[in-house]
Amino acid sequence: MPQLPSLIRGLRIAVLLSALTGPLLKAASYDLTRTTPVAANEPIPAGDFLRPNLLQQPTISPDGSHIAAVVTMGEDRHVLLVYDVKSRTYGLVGGTGDYDIGTVIWLNSKRLIYEISAQKLYGIGLYAAEVNDLNDTYPLLQYFGARIVSIPKADRLSPLVWLSWDGLTPGGGDLGAATINSAELSRGKGFNLLTASPEALWANIQPIRDNNDLHILQKFPAPKRRTTGYIADKEGNMDFAVTDEHGHSELLRLDGDSWKKCPVDMDHGWVVGPGRTPAEILARPPHKDGVPSPLRYRDAATGTWGDVVCDDPGYDFIGGVYRDRVTGEVLGVLADREGPHNIWLNDKYRHYQDVLNRSFPGLYVRILQSDDAQTIFLVATYSDTQPVRYSWVDFAHHSAGLFKDARPWIDPKRMQPQNIVRFKTRDGKVLDAYLTLPAGASKARPAPMVVLPHGGPWVRDDWGFDGEAQFLASRGYAVLKPNYRGSSGTEWKFQEKDDWDFVKMSHDVTDATKAILATGLVDPDRVAIMGGSFGGYLSLEGVVDQPSLYRCAVCISGVFDWAQLISDKKYDYTQFGDPGYARLIKNLGDPRTETAKFDEIAPVRHVDRVKVPVFVTHGKDDPVADVGQSYRLISELEKHGVPHETYIVGSEGHGMYYFSNRLEQYERIEAFLDRNMAAR
Repeated sequence: MPQLPSLIRGLRIAVLLSALTGPLLKAASYDLTRTTPVAANEPIPAGDFLRPNLLQQPTISPDGSHIAAVVTMGEDRHVLLVYDVKSRTYGLVGGTGDYDIGTVIWLNSKRLIYEISAQKLYGIGLYAAEVNDLNDTYPLLQYFGARIVSIPKADRLSPLVWLSWDGLTPGGGDLGAATINSAELSRGKGFNLLTASPEALWANIQPIRDNNDLHILQKFPAPKRRTTGYIADKEGNMDFAVTDEHGHSELLRLDGDSWKKCPVDMDHGWVVGPGRTPAEILARPPHKDGVPSPLRYRDAATGTWGDVVCDDPGYDFIGGVYRDRVTGEVLGVLADREGPHNIWLNDKYRHYQDVLNRSFPGLYVRILQSDDAQTIFLVATYSDTQPVRYSWVDFAHHSAGLFKDARPWIDPKRMQPQNIVRFKTRDGKVLDAYLTLPAGASKARPAPMVVLPHGGPWVRDDWGFDGEAQFLASRGYAVLKPNYRGSSGTEWKFQEKDDWDFVKMSHDVTDATKAILATGLVDPDRVAIMGGSFGGYLSLEGVVDQPSLYRCAVCISGVFDWAQLISDKKYDYTQFGDPGYARLIKNLGDPRTETAKFDEIAPVRHVDRVKVPVFVTHGKDDPVADVGQSYRLISELEKHGVPHETYIVGSEGHGMYYFSNRLEQYERIEAFLDRNMAAR
C-alpha cells in the first residue's frame, strides 16, 4: 500500500483520538434547546454566556429574495441556513460527522459557495449549493486548503480561490490561486475520507483528485516566496499577493504571468483592500511617533500616496470599508476606536444611518449588506448589554423586521454596562480600557476584580457585548480589560520597539489595575488576573512581577517561554515555510545570543517568585502555542510548591472549540476563583 497522504492520516488520527480521549464530562446537564432567558430570580447558567451564537454571517442574495447564514445545531455544529424572504420558509445544509460550514458567499441569487472545516481545526473543502434544491450539495474542491479571495463581477460563477495546500498529495504545498468552475454542478460527489476504511480511502482519492482538477479553470503563478494572502481589485480580479520571507512582508502585483514587487513597506503599514482602480490600494501608512496613521488611497505600482479617506486624531485607523455591491465603490468606513463608528462618504447612506439610529434607539447600528438595488438591507444592532440582533430593513416600502437574535437566551436587563475608562502608563501615555462592574458595586461595597488582558498582542478589546466579562460580572466580579501598548490603534503613541516589548506591556496592565484600584470601586485585596494566549503570558508575568497585587492567576493556552516557542517554530519554518519563526527572530532576537533578554521575558523561569495559586488550561492540539508550554509551567509549579489546578484536553486547539469542553473549563475556573478570591 502506498504511503497515506499526510493530511488525511493526521485527520483520521485526530478522529480516533477524539473517540478515545474526548471530554469525560459532557454538557449533558445544560439544556441546549432553551432559547429564552432563565427566570429573573434564577442564577444565569454559565453555559448561557459560553454557547455559540445561534446565527452568524448573514448575507442577502443579490436580488434580495433569500438570506443565507451559518447557524448552530446542537452543541456547536455549524450548518448553512437559507431563508426565503417571500415564503418565510428555510432549508438547511450540513455534512455528516464533525464538519462545520464557514464562510458563505452568494455567487448569484440562486447559487452559493461555502467553505467546510473538520474538527474545528482544518479547512478541508469548498462546496456549492442551489437555493431551490438544498438536499444536494456539490463539491468543487475537497481536501484542499481552499480560501475564497473574491467573486469576479464579470463572471460570478468563477470565484477566485487560494489553494493554500493540497491534502491529497504527500507534502502537498501551496498551489497558488485559481479561478474555479462553479457553473456545472453535476460533477463528482462528496466523500468522507476521515472515517473511510483503508480500501474505500484509496478507491476514492483519485476520483476526488480528478473532480478537483475538473473544477480548476485558470491557475495563477504562485509567488516564489511564501504567500500569506491575495487581494483582488474592486472588480474581483486578481491583483496583489502578500508574501513573507525571513520575517519581512512584501506586496507583489501580478504583471502578465509574473509577480512584481511593489514599493510598499508592508512591515510598517497595513493594506485594508483594493482602491478605485487596478494597482490602487486602500492602506494605512507607517505610523509616526506622536501622529496617528489615517486610511489613504495609494498607487501600489509607484508607491505614491493619494487622498485621505479617514483620519482620526486619537487612533491609528483600524476597521474596514463598506462598498457598493455592484460597483465596488467605497461608500463608507467602519472604524473601531474606543467604540465603533460609521463614517459615510455618501449622502444617501448618511440618511439611511440617521433613520436606523432613530429606529433602534440605544443600540449601535451597523449596515452589513444590501441587495443589488440597495433597497433591502441587513443590519446588525447591539450594545454592551444586548448581544447582536440581525434585522432586515426595506427602505423602499418603509418596513423592517427581526431576522434573528444571535443569543435570545440572554436578558439584556440582567447584563452590566461596559464602561470606557482611561489610564496613564508609567511613561506618561494615556490608554483606554473597559470596566464592567457587577450589580451593587460601589465605594461602599467594593467588588473583587478579575483583570482580563487580551491575547494577540497586536489586536484590541472593543466595546460591545462580551460574554466572558458578563459571565464574571454575574458571579460578582468587576472585570477590567486594558488595551496595553501594542494594541491596535495605539501604536502611534509609542516607539516602534515597544510593539515587541512584552515587559512594558505587562507594566501597562499593572498600571491599569492600580488606576482602577485608586477609584475605590474594587477591593484591593481581592484581585485576580486571567487571560488566554498572549493574555495567558501576561497573567503569569503579572504574578511573577507583582506577587502582592494578585490573589491568583488563570493561564489559558499561554506562552511562557519565548525561546521555547522560537525553537518549536523553527521546525515549522524549515519543514513548512511557516514565517512565524523568522518574524520572531527578527523582532525579539536570537535566544542563543540574547540569553538575558529571553530570561527576562520568560515567566516560567521565575516561578519561584509566584506566591499565589495558578490555574493552567490548554488544548493538546494547539497549533499556535504548543501544549508543552503549559506542561512545563505545571512542572515548575510543582517543583516550587505553588498551589495549582489544571485542565488539559485532547483534540482541542488554541482555546476550547467544543462547547462541552469550554463549559467544563469555565465552570472549573469559576470554582477556582471562588476558592481563592473569598473575603478574608
